[in-house]
Amino acid sequence: MQAKTAGLVDEAAGVVLDAIRHPVIMIDEKSLISYANGEAESFFGASRAQLARRKLDTYIPFGSPLLALIDQVRERRAPVNEYRVDVSSPKLGSERLVDLYVAPVTDQAGSVVVLFQERSMADKIDRQLTHRSAARSVTGLASMLAHEIKNPLSGIRGASQLLEASVTDEDRALTRLIRDETDRIVSLVDRMEIFSDERPVDREPVNIHAVLDHVKAVAAAGFAKKINIIENYDPSLPPVFANRDQLVQVFLNLIKNASEALASQSNGEITLTTAYRPGIRLSIPGASERVSLPLEFCVQDNGPGVPADILQHLFDPFITTKINGSGLGLALVAKIVGDHGGIVECDSQNNRTIFRVLMPASKENSPKAGEEKK
Repeated sequence: MQAKTAGLVDEAAGVVLDAIRHPVIMIDEKSLISYANGEAESFFGASRAQLARRKLDTYIPFGSPLLALIDQVRERRAPVNEYRVDVSSPKLGSERLVDLYVAPVTDQAGSVVVLFQERSMADKIDRQLTHRSAARSVTGLASMLAHEIKNPLSGIRGASQLLEASVTDEDRALTRLIRDETDRIVSLVDRMEIFSDERPVDREPVNIHAVLDHVKAVAAAGFAKKINIIENYDPSLPPVFANRDQLVQVFLNLIKNASEALASQSNGEITLTTAYRPGIRLSIPGASERVSLPLEFCVQDNGPGVPADILQHLFDPFITTKINGSGLGLALVAKIVGDHGGIVECDSQNNRTIFRVLMPASKENSPKAGEEKK
């Protein structure tokens, strides 16, 4: 009877630990991983069977503060909290910043439990809110530019046309240069005016795979025709609550950026992925409750990566790595995704750059993303 009761308790404990939305592992006296919950599988990128009986330093780099914390807990036999610990490694990836809770297991000498609370998502959300503020600052700038710059530009263009009729052929080339450059500035201001559009987004349930198929077809017929585009979709994904045309604009921008990063590579690949990621909830300014963002859409390329010095500011206006770039494309992506109540973030390292978009699902009864509408 006692064995049966103990078995039920162990089973219930496993259910409770799997319900925790943070990675939890247990390390035995030999520093072998003796238990891992479901979130730990995702965190370490390995199944429980793979994790079982492997040493923690297989995944955590030598000299990591986590290993020192485990030794400290074993010695003092008391729990320890540590915040903003970097556990980045080749196996775990870059930017793996976590808060740690390490506690001894009272009935197993030398064993400790480690709970990881990922800081990366919290930090990314903070940065995303900064991106939205930057986009709002461009809104005011766009309105000012439209009023204060476009009117005198029209006068300059008109004057150059009048001069063109009365100057020599040699000078006519200069008047045409004035006209062309004026047109280019007007085009730039027109692009910025998009940021000043504060109207509510007209949204409906949208099949994201239909959007991505359309964008892929456009890209493959034009700027990405020499690049292999791979699909890795979750066919059971529910519809996203969004504006279809704006989603097309977002993913066209992201795929175009990826294709330009691969311009000098002969083996360039872009991978489009969709997945359901429960547990991501965000407080949106103006919303009375936290919004769930379970839908994850990624655009990944195997290019050289984004320079580290601009990665944190990639979605800010006028930030670009292109010689002739305006730096407005990704700022517009951040604005559109933010207007939908979602977040967009970039994770970049050598030979892998991922743009990750998290969006809310539709609450209406709609066909799954893998199904066609009747």
